[in-house]
Amino acid sequence: MLNELLFVMFTGFGVSFLGQLPLGNLNVAATQIGVEENIKNAWLFSLAGAIVEIIYLRIALNSSEWLMHNKMLFNYLSWGTVVLFYTLGFLSLRKAVLQKEAEKKGLLIDNKINRFLLGLMLSAVNPMQIPFWFFWGTYFINNGAVKPTAFDFNAFTAGAGLGTLTGQAIYIHGGNWLIKKLKASHRILNIIMGAVFIISATIQVYKIFFESWLKK
Repeated sequence: MLNELLFVMFTGFGVSFLGQLPLGNLNVAATQIGVEENIKNAWLFSLAGAIVEIIYLRIALNSSEWLMHNKMLFNYLSWGTVVLFYTLGFLSLRKAVLQKEAEKKGLLIDNKINRFLLGLMLSAVNPMQIPFWFFWGTYFINNGAVKPTAFDFNAFTAGAGLGTLTGQAIYIHGGNWLIKKLKASHRILNIIMGAVFIISATIQVYKIFFESWLKK
């Protein structure tokens, strides 16, 4: 029983951790908060993002049949995310161009919103986490690595949550160290954030059209 628990948890941990390593909106934002504010706020932001991801993961695991019959809903949500991410990306680049070095805040964190709430909001507007976990959940269930039981689902979800936080820790602490070591300016952080948003939106557009093309 213990070996099974650890195996399922490690499976969820590995998928989530590896999924956090590429540059993304949440991990870059966590780094920016850690650099421009403090580590505590960065962890509040990341913890909120992990909670939303866990919720999306459980939806994907428990509602696979419903998701299969409501793909159009996610198509609309995906286009909404594309518009939002392109807007945030171009606004971040605009702020970088106009920013004076004395201005410390990046676009995304230039507000008084509680960082935990900000993490919830930014993570919640990225519904593509559901298809991500739907794919991996279905894959591991089909090959027998994760059984369709509450025990395995809970273990897989717990492991995924730990994997997300571990990946975020690398960006919060490692990113903080690297940026200070390189003495990167706040303008550069805004450029990076803007680029990440635009690239994420472009990848999303590609996925939408590519999936539509495959269906033809």
